[in-house]
Amino acid sequence: MLDVRRMQILRAVVTSGSVTSAAAELGYTPSAVSQQVSALEREAGIALLERVGRGVRPTAAGLLLTQYAETVSRNLTDAEAALADLRAGRTGSLAVRYFGSVGPSLVAPALSRLRREHPGIRLDLTLLDAREALPEVARGDADVAIVVRPREDTVPGLRLVHLLDDEYLAALPPGHPLAARRVLDLAELAAEPWVGSEPQGPCLDVVLGACAEAGFSPDFVAASEDYATALGFVAAGLGVGLVPRLGAGGGRRTDVALRRVRNPRPVRAVQAAVREGAPVHPALATLLAALGEAARASLAHRPGAGSPGRSIR
Repeated sequence: MLDVRRMQILRAVVTSGSVTSAAAELGYTPSAVSQQVSALEREAGIALLERVGRGVRPTAAGLLLTQYAETVSRNLTDAEAALADLRAGRTGSLAVRYFGSVGPSLVAPALSRLRREHPGIRLDLTLLDAREALPEVARGDADVAIVVRPREDTVPGLRLVHLLDDEYLAALPPGHPLAARRVLDLAELAAEPWVGSEPQGPCLDVVLGACAEAGFSPDFVAASEDYATALGFVAAGLGVGLVPRLGAGGGRRTDVALRRVRNPRPVRAVQAAVREGAPVHPALATLLAALGEAARASLAHRPGAGSPGRSIR
């Protein structure tokens, strides 16, 4: 195999016209240059230079290798530039997995900042359940997954970055007797018909766990895996339910009363999962910081309990 460094030395000799000039250009001794060219000739199995007066000129083989050395030099320069762009976060790609209710309040503003700071990054965004998203991150098929996991949870091979605790609110029909209250004890909803808003998984576990702690199991009379549909069922008077703040639409609905819950206070922990020990691309570091920033902004402007028809305070 031909040594690329020796090819570059040969190129310096050919372009400068002498071993001495090439040695001065490269910072080597003439003897060292001659030794490297001789070693390259042994690798090539053919003479590369011939003497002409006090200088040298390339043989056909020497000229051929010099041309390839120029190509290699250009490719190395391009590679170094591309690598510098990648290190600086000017190029590359990010694969992001997320679930629906974090899209508007967390993912969208975070991606807006990412676009401003890293406009050359290609994005692969996929709405995906945590049961599929986490293995993708672990395999390296995705860079980050936004999931609901217990705050104290650990996942082998992954690092979890806590973003926010998203509390659940009681959703009541506007004329419900408890709608006049600002805060409800969860046990007060024990005898009510319930509308389910969560599929099987960690979010439903939070709801069922809180109800169990309050001493009851909810009687689900209707189920939906979509918060908007579940709130529509509540508005139609089918029952009551729990929805997380991020899924409540910012309290803009006028046909549902959303109230805070206590004893216990149901909360789901929203976390970002990245591969443990993987090199952190600058764009990924920006995205994680932007997600944290969006989470803090969401908490700072979060709605509370209020009246139907008004932003819940």
